This record gives sequence, C-alpha cells and structure tokens, in this order.
Amino acid sequence: MSVNQPAHTGPPYGRPQPGYQGYQQPAYGGQPLPGVPQLQYGAYNGPMPGYQQPAPPQGYFPSLGFPSKGSPVSLNSDTSSLAPNFIGSLRAPSTSGASLPSDHLTYSPFGQGDVQNGIPTSAAPMQRPPASQPYLPGSASMPVTQTPTFQQYGPPPASVQQLSNHMAGMTIGTVAASAAPPAGLGYGAPRPPTMPGPPLPGQTAPVPPASQPNHVFSPPPPTSMSGPQPGPPMSSLHGPPPPTHPPQPGYQMQQNGSFGQVRGPQPNYGAAYPGTPNYGRQPGPPPPPKRLDPDSIPSPIQVIEDDRNNCGSEPFVTGVRGQVPPLVTTDFLVKDQGNASPRYIRCTSYNIPCTSDMAKQSQVPLAAVIKPLATLRPEETLPYLVDHGESGPVRCNRCKAYMCPFMQFIEGGRRFQCCFCSCVTEVPPHYFQHLDHTGKRVDFYDRPELSLGSYEFLATVDYCKNNKFPSPPAFIFMIDVSYNAVKSGLVRLICEELKSLLDYLPREGNMEESAIRVGFVTYNKVLHFYNVKSSLAQPQMMVVSDVADMFVPLLDGFLVNVNESRTVIASLLDQIPEMFADTRETETVFAPVIQAGLEALKAAECAGKLFIFHTSLPIAEAPGKLKNRDDKKLINTDKEKTLFQAQTSFYNNLAKDCVTQGCCVDLFLFPNQYLDVATLGVVTYQTGGSIYKYAYFQLETDQDRFLNDLRRDVQKEVGFDAVMRVRTSTGIRATDFFGAFYMSNTTDVEMAGLDCDKTITVEFKHDDKLSEDSGALLQCALLYTSCTGQRRLRIHNLSLNCCTQLADLYRNCETDTLINYLAKYAYRGVLSSPVKTVRDALISQCAQILACYRKNCASPSSAGQLILPECMKLLPVYLNCVLKSDVLQPGLEVTTDDRAYIRQLVTSMDVAETNVFFYPRLLPLTKADVDSDSLPAAIRNSEERLSKGDIYLLENGLNIFVWVGVNVQQGLIQNLFGVSSFSQISNGLSTLPVLENPFSKKVRSIIDMLQMQRSRYMKLIIVKQEDKLEMLFKHFLVEDKSLSGGASYVDFLCHMHKEIRQLLS
Repeated sequence: MSVNQPAHTGPPYGRPQPGYQGYQQPAYGGQPLPGVPQLQYGAYNGPMPGYQQPAPPQGYFPSLGFPSKGSPVSLNSDTSSLAPNFIGSLRAPSTSGASLPSDHLTYSPFGQGDVQNGIPTSAAPMQRPPASQPYLPGSASMPVTQTPTFQQYGPPPASVQQLSNHMAGMTIGTVAASAAPPAGLGYGAPRPPTMPGPPLPGQTAPVPPASQPNHVFSPPPPTSMSGPQPGPPMSSLHGPPPPTHPPQPGYQMQQNGSFGQVRGPQPNYGAAYPGTPNYGRQPGPPPPPKRLDPDSIPSPIQVIEDDRNNCGSEPFVTGVRGQVPPLVTTDFLVKDQGNASPRYIRCTSYNIPCTSDMAKQSQVPLAAVIKPLATLRPEETLPYLVDHGESGPVRCNRCKAYMCPFMQFIEGGRRFQCCFCSCVTEVPPHYFQHLDHTGKRVDFYDRPELSLGSYEFLATVDYCKNNKFPSPPAFIFMIDVSYNAVKSGLVRLICEELKSLLDYLPREGNMEESAIRVGFVTYNKVLHFYNVKSSLAQPQMMVVSDVADMFVPLLDGFLVNVNESRTVIASLLDQIPEMFADTRETETVFAPVIQAGLEALKAAECAGKLFIFHTSLPIAEAPGKLKNRDDKKLINTDKEKTLFQAQTSFYNNLAKDCVTQGCCVDLFLFPNQYLDVATLGVVTYQTGGSIYKYAYFQLETDQDRFLNDLRRDVQKEVGFDAVMRVRTSTGIRATDFFGAFYMSNTTDVEMAGLDCDKTITVEFKHDDKLSEDSGALLQCALLYTSCTGQRRLRIHNLSLNCCTQLADLYRNCETDTLINYLAKYAYRGVLSSPVKTVRDALISQCAQILACYRKNCASPSSAGQLILPECMKLLPVYLNCVLKSDVLQPGLEVTTDDRAYIRQLVTSMDVAETNVFFYPRLLPLTKADVDSDSLPAAIRNSEERLSKGDIYLLENGLNIFVWVGVNVQQGLIQNLFGVSSFSQISNGLSTLPVLENPFSKKVRSIIDMLQMQRSRYMKLIIVKQEDKLEMLFKHFLVEDKSLSGGASYVDFLCHMHKEIRQLLS
C-alpha cells in the first residue's frame, strides 16, 4: 500500500501541521465594545460596569427589570386595553424632550451592549413620517386608561447586589431553576405608563447631554388591527409583581428607544400601527406603550462577533463526536482528527433526537449541507490519496461502507465490525495488522482512512464506466454569434480572453500542462464547428444547418491539446469576430448547441464541460424552441409556480442524456429581455453546472465581472462523471436531497460535473431508534473523474451525538445551516405550491420549533415573554430575510428571470454564501483604520444605522454597493472618487478609481478582499443618498420593512411571538 501525496498538498502525513500558534484572522463582524465585559450573551443581557449608584434612573420599573425610557414595554395581548395583535407602531414625536444621560443608560440589568440605542450616535436624528395614518375601518380608538391593578412605581432594588440577582436569572434559552415570575415580566403585559419620578437621595436630576439623540418617543394609542388572532387572553394579572423576582430565563424582549420608518402594510402581518389625528393634545393621560427597541433584540452582528472572539483564535480539532463548529462567519483553522472538516459538512444539529417522535415534536429538520470538493485554507492539508492496488478500497460486505476511523477491529485484527450496519467482515490478508493493548491497529496513524475524517481512494477499473479507465475530460467553448452578441462587443471580448485563458486550464500538482482538450463552436440559427488540428495552417469551418438532427461533422481535429494547436487556435480566435462582424442574424437556437457538445464528447469517449455564451430567447425553428411566456399578472396567483417550471420537458430529457455521458453545462447569459432562465437553466442545473447572468451587458461596466467569472469558472477544481451516496448508521437514513444534480434512483446523486463551490443538502429521517451511547454516523462517498482522467473516491465521515432530552437538541443546533436548508426547501416548494403557501409553511415550522423549546426546555414563565434558545436566537431575523427574498416576495422591479436565476443559485449555495446572501454584510468605510489590515466593524442592516456623513459598503455575494451620504466631507469624496463634490460622483462607475492616498487604497483593498472570499465576482454599484438607485440599496437593508411588503425584523419578531403563543395556548 502506498499513500500518494501530491507535492503541493502540505506536510507529509502524520507531521504536525503549520500555522496553529498565534493564528490571527481578519475581522468579520462588529468589534467588541470598549468597556463591555465579555459576557456569555454579548451585548444583550450583561450589565455594564461603572455605575455606582443603586438608585434607579428616571423611568425605571423594577417590576419589569429594565429601564424603560418613558414607559414600560407592553407588547402582549393580556388585557383588553391593547389590540390583540399589536405589532408595533410608528415613532411619534417626543413628549418629554428629555433623554437619559449616557451614564444612566448603563444602569440596566440587561444593559444594551451598544450605547447607540435605536438611532446611531453618529447620525442626525432620523426623519420620521408624521403620525397621522388613518384609522382602520371599523375600529375605534381605545385609550389606554390607568387601571388600579398597577402601581406607578415599585420599590427600587435595595442594592447593586440585588440587581445582579435580577440579572442572574436572565439567560437565553438555558434552563435555570427559579420561581415562576408573575405574568408580564419582560416582553409582557401592558402596564400604564408613569411620569418620571423625582430623583432619589444622592442622585442628581438627569440632564440630557447635548450630543445624545433624543430617545423618548411615544407612539399613538393602539387601535385594533387585522391579522391572525392570538390565543385566549390571560387573566391572571392581579396587582404588581414584587420586584425581587428574578427575570425569567430566555431571550426576553426589551424596550429601549425607537425604531425606524414604517413603509406600508404587508401580507400575513398586522398593518402598521395607525396614528391618531388628535395625538399629543391630551393634557391628562400619560403616553401610551412604545414599540420594541431594535437594540434590545438579538443582533446578528453581535452573535457573529462573539463567536469570532470565542472561536477564532484556536484551531477547530475534529476529534470529538458531535462537536458544534464555529460559525461560517468566523475565520478558523481546522485540524482533522477523525471527523470531516466543517468546510466539507455542516449539520443543522450535532445532537440528534433518539426517536422519530422527539424529532417530530421539535420540528427541527435533521439535515447536512455537504460540499465534497470544498476549497481548504492554504495551511490545511488536502485529503490524502490512498492506493490499495488492484483490490481497491476495503469495504463492509453488507452495506458497502468504506473503511473509516469508526470501524471496530476484532479477533486480533482479523475481522472488523461495520459501524454503520454492524456486519462483521474479514480483513483482506494484505490489509491485516495487529492490534495494540487498546484494540487499535498499530498502523492507526499511518493510514489516513483509520485516523482522518476525509481522504481519497484511488478507484480500480471496477468503479469505471464500461470497465475501462476514463480519458481526460474536454472543454468545449460554444459562442453565440447572433447580431446582439457581435454588436455589444461580447464575441470579440470572449475570443480575446480565451487566447490567454487556455493556458490556465485545471491541472494537478506539478503537472507542466493540463490534460484537458479543447474544442470550439459558434452558432446563431445554424452551428459552425472548427477543425483546429495542429497540422493545419489555418482553422477550417464546417456548418451544420440541419439543427433538427444534430451531428458532429468532424472527429479528428475538433478536440485538441492547447499547446500542440496553439497557433491554429490563436488564428481562429482572431478570425471569429471578423467573420461575423456584419451579421444580420438575430435569431438563435439553444438545445441543438447542447446536443452538439454532447455528441462530440460521446464521439471522443470522454466526459467534459460545455461553456455556452448565449444572448436571447431561442425562437428559431429547432428542437427546444421556446416562446415568450413572461407574465407578471401570475404573481400571487395559483399559477405563479409555472413561472419557475420549464416550458417543455424536452430539456429534462436532454439533461438526462448529458448526465449519462458526463457532459456538464456552464451557461453565461447576456439577456436584454426575457430569456426564460427557468427553462434554459434546466440542463445546467441537472448536470451540476453553473449559471452566470449579465442583464443588459455593457462592455465598459460589465467586462471585469464577466471576465473574472469566466477565469474562475475555467480554472476551478471540478470532478466529472460524479456519483455521490450518503450512508448512515442504523436508525436514520437519507430521505431527501437538494442541489444541482440528477437522480435516477432514490440513493445516488448523479452529477456530470461537480465543482469546489457546489453543495448537496441531504435530509435525514428516523427509521429506528438511536442510542445515546453509540451516536449516529454519516459517510459521504463521492466517485468522480479528476481533471487528469483519474477515477477517485472521496470519503467524508462525521459522527453526531444522540439525545433523549430536547434541551440537548436545542443546545447543539446551527442556525446558519438550518436557514440554508429551509431556504432550499422553500425554493423547491415554489415549483409545486403557491408562494403564499410556502411562506406560511416556513413561518409555521419555525413557530413550532420555538414553541416546542418554550414548552419543554424553558422554565415556566409568563406567556408575555418571548424566550428563544441561545443558538437559535437569530432564527426569526434570518427567516424573515428568506421570506422577504425575491423568490418568495418579489418587488415590482424584479423580473421573472431574476427570480428563476436566484432560485437555482441558492439551491446549490453553501452555508457561508446563504448567510451573506440573506443577511448582507454592511461595513462603515469611513470607520476603517487605514493603517491596519482588518475590516471595519460591521453594523446591522437597517436605515437607522446609516449616517448622512458616512460612506458604507454592503455586500451579499452577488453585488457590492457603496452608499455615499449627502453630508460626506469633501475631502473623503476627493480621496475615494477623485471628484470635488457629492454631485459630481458618477453612478456608472464599475470600479473605484485608483488614487494614491491611504483611504482609496484601504477601500480598494477591502473590496478586493471581499471579492476573493466569494465564488462569483460581485458587481460594484455606487449609490448616492436620495438618488434613484437608493431604492435598490434599501432592498438589502433587511431589518427594515421592504417596499414589496416584507415585515421589519421588529414586526416579524412580534408576529412570531404571537404565533408561538397561539401554539402554546
């Protein structure tokens, strides 16, 4: 046996890997706040140090457990004085004009980690719409009157010690033994507001500092609203709760300020809180309850930052079963010690229920997102290639699982017991080795398959098609030369780029040249094949006009070695733009182009990839001809699903043929109008290929993006003719699969091509009981042909814990992976169900997940509290982003093709890509330190966080927006854009000008760093505040209401709380 280690893959097996000590990573989320202790829950719950006075500040309600500036929170339907489905209100003008001084803000037992509360401190006070929306028909104003059941002021806590006792009971999702507090703690029963009390002895009256924005906003009184009804009202509120009760464990909703602009009603949620015409003139009644403060609810930025601080410095060692990895947003190093790296496999939960009843009860989907050919960091070792000679890899006799670290050797090493099916198999004589005193083989550390989670086997001829080793794959470039493609300059651009790009075809290790052969086709209504045989002086063109019966007119000279035919290829690429320069042909074919590539690969008896560059709807007479069926009127009807389905089954059959041959299709689209991506993408999608789309392609603005995408697509690692199977230990099995592939049976995922960016998501269901002792195992085996034509098996193993307690399940979930799965599940659902049904099902499932936690894992408490599990506290904000995405809730400007494109794209995204796609990263560029390599601290995705005097960058994996505020200093504008004023900044920039100053260099280096992290080159869009493009930018501020009707984060959280209460009642 030999372990073939390619030269470039890192240190020899068994030696320590470099790069673990003192490892630094670039910043991702917000930086830790100075002066805030690193508490378990970061910026939401911890007290802030430095406040000596035990006396409560203005407006402090000990019975509520947090300072409520102006009035206590009352988002709950426990009394008739508040609308049963109150979702929040407009911000209204301040009544008192006073705000708490900043040192008083720190007095909260659940101190806000971020002192900028509601409004960023750097911002001018936000513009608010006037609070004068009309009443809803049929509803009357219900004034909030003072009832005798509540006191205005509870006695203050006796000491700081008592405050910390308050705080000790306040946890997120962990179960603390405490007396059940009375209803209405936290996000609880409405209490009548009180006027600020006098300062207590030893405390001066608070004076608002000049620099602090005004936080005291009082919304108009509530009116009844439409929307789903909550459960029956609670009637257990008699008298004020004693202040000594510790607040309830769980993520309590708090109230501390104001929230941004309301933008119109949305389906499925109550409408925006209507104002009252005479608001503000009543001298008597105190101000009514206010809406939730965005700073008091779980922040993605804080969670990301806390994880980076906790997990970013140490390597993640995979030796422990069921270990939850750091978040995808944390930059960490992985050390493989028996389980696959989280770069290859991530799970929705690392501790799975022992029984199917428990899994059904929790509704947490059990799924793994698998990226078999993922790119590792340079310091990490690539999987070792193990060659067992002609006998091939050692496998279980019964279930055919491959040898892995969890197999148990018995009888002195002569047999092994399978960890998946428990069958006992003889160890082949050549593989025999003695066991040590612990029962481990003495060659344990010398064999990757016994000591590592991921490795490769060299496949024998039995694993090859027709029992013969494959030939190296081929790349065929197929260029649309119709009028649009030529006129836009696209054809010339492609031909120029290919001259140099062909030197960078994928190769392995220290190979001098790539083994991949290339061929060229151009087409409009007919196809032109080119003979570029090295012996020719000039390329020869052959035309096939009978597109109904496609064939390849030449065999010898079509697929060639780049180095041998270099001069002929260069001559061809020079001639193509000239040959078609005067074309008047506007119509194109499409299916025959794929058929031609498929036939060429069949004739050459190899797998390969077609790179098709296409501009228009294929309306010319030919197989696969399409008609324009775009119809915006179908949106929000039962027929909307047809927009996502293929027009004809022709392409499904063609895809099946392509997969059989190992013909993968990558599609570059350049549409100026409707193109029917839903149909054209079918073959790409089912063969494991990629789609790139450049709408209204213009050379000057889109050239960089297209060329960068093309270069990366041609050069990236790809496996051909791939088959993947996921095996599991007894008790669970793989039941469902999501991604870009084809399945001809229920177990094998088939892909003509699989690249390093593609993921396959697998859902598991119980078929028996699991045991806590043995846990559960997954083994993903991928059989593929490498770019050198070598047949290989890549194996990834992962061991998970099993639990009999729901609390253990909820403690080991990963929300980012859960959202990745839920988005893919929903995006597949739109093919067969109305979009509204899909949205409602998502909300319902998440409400059930959180209600099950509340019922079974949290201490008993008031129904008025929203309690979220610690590791799922971002589920509502991320789920809301999925619900508001263009596929599930399109805005007016989103095209049908855009939606089909995004749907296909997300289906094979990995967890890091869906994370930034649904909750984009927003960086304040003006806060960047020009002398350091780190990124500025990210901020939350809300318009409230933007200041007119700053410049921000927002990225979502497809676009980078640079937003420039109207009051940005002239010097900054000069340094970044090279113009002297805001009005002179051009919207049409596709790259920032290269200027020799520190700020320009820093911003360009940040953009370059982000581009490197993403699998596609992001389009740069410059957005000036109050410009027409700003509407597009605001679409990505996902914590705010969307113009298409999506709820704000605050409103959605209230809606989720109501759904959970309905389930619990």
